[in-house]
Amino acid sequence: MTSAAHPSAEPAQGGLLLFRYAGVPVVLAPSWWLGSLAVVVFYAPLVRTLLPGVSAVTAVLLAAAFAVLLGVSVLAHELGHCVVALRLGLPVRRVRLFLLGGLSEIARTPRSPAHEGVVAAAGPAVSVLLAAACGVGLLAMPSEGAVWLLVLECTLANTAVAVFNLLPGLPLDGGRMLRAGVWALTGRRGFGTKAAVVGGWLVAALLVVWALWGVVEGSDDRWLRLGVCLLTAWFVVAGAGGELAAEQTRQWPADLRLADLVRPVLQLPAESPVADALAAAAGRGVVLVRADGVAAGLLDEPAARRLAEVAPFTPAERAAEPIRPESVLLASEPGEDIAERVHGTAAWQFVVVDDEGRPWGVLHREDLSAALRGRR
Repeated sequence: MTSAAHPSAEPAQGGLLLFRYAGVPVVLAPSWWLGSLAVVVFYAPLVRTLLPGVSAVTAVLLAAAFAVLLGVSVLAHELGHCVVALRLGLPVRRVRLFLLGGLSEIARTPRSPAHEGVVAAAGPAVSVLLAAACGVGLLAMPSEGAVWLLVLECTLANTAVAVFNLLPGLPLDGGRMLRAGVWALTGRRGFGTKAAVVGGWLVAALLVVWALWGVVEGSDDRWLRLGVCLLTAWFVVAGAGGELAAEQTRQWPADLRLADLVRPVLQLPAESPVADALAAAAGRGVVLVRADGVAAGLLDEPAARRLAEVAPFTPAERAAEPIRPESVLLASEPGEDIAERVHGTAAWQFVVVDDEGRPWGVLHREDLSAALRGRR
């Protein structure tokens, strides 16, 4: 699966950093261990059924191997998304494996339905290829023994990952492919998101129905099925709701101009007294510049006020907010991309530059949010 990332999160936050691919951290969340433990507990008895005569220890080891193979299958699936996204110029914040699968956190929304569809299809394509390769291996070996079972497990794991992710509802890959298709047909990404969100709700409903059907029928795996399906349905509904909310934050009214929101830029020496910098700001965005011409940052007015109360002659640079790449906006960017960047970045003020990189204005998050709320 893929998602829009929240750039304010630390890359390895909430998990174990496994490695980096092209600078993208691959993280194992603590919940993955819980899911793997559940796989071992419920799968070990099945191993003893498939391989009569194996010891309990061997059954547990083979079940643990299946949990690892499932994790590797999910990782390969997510790296498929990651590789294609990077090739298309879409930054990927991190790849994360967790209880219910994996997530490739793409830091910017694809700008065309073709890019959306290709990135979404890359993960299932990897899973299908791995399942096919393992399936060919099964045909070339006798249907017995631990090695045969491991290859069978790998085949089933990749097949399950591909089939589940191709279901046509957000936040699954099939939902993103559905959104890309509707977007291409209508020219409206928001309409595609709504269609895929409805698809996600239908997928969640079918999961619940299937789980309850197992309880009514008294199937052997009814309680495991119920727990897994309810948890997965909750994940799908929550993810679909998050996608819908994210789409709403990207909406940019046609009558809203960026020039009406940005504050004029005032450049001051970084060594200026903080009290003087505050007085000169007067509703403008202040860029503090060092003697060598390098920008020290934007004046953080709340921090500057606190500092001015106790040490008014302190250099204003002490109250500067660093200008990071994610807090620099291009004036010619589409409004939807600007809204997405602002709502997905921890900064509260942004430098807006023209096509030649010259400061054009300063945008405050609260000004944009107020304008969008007013238009809605």
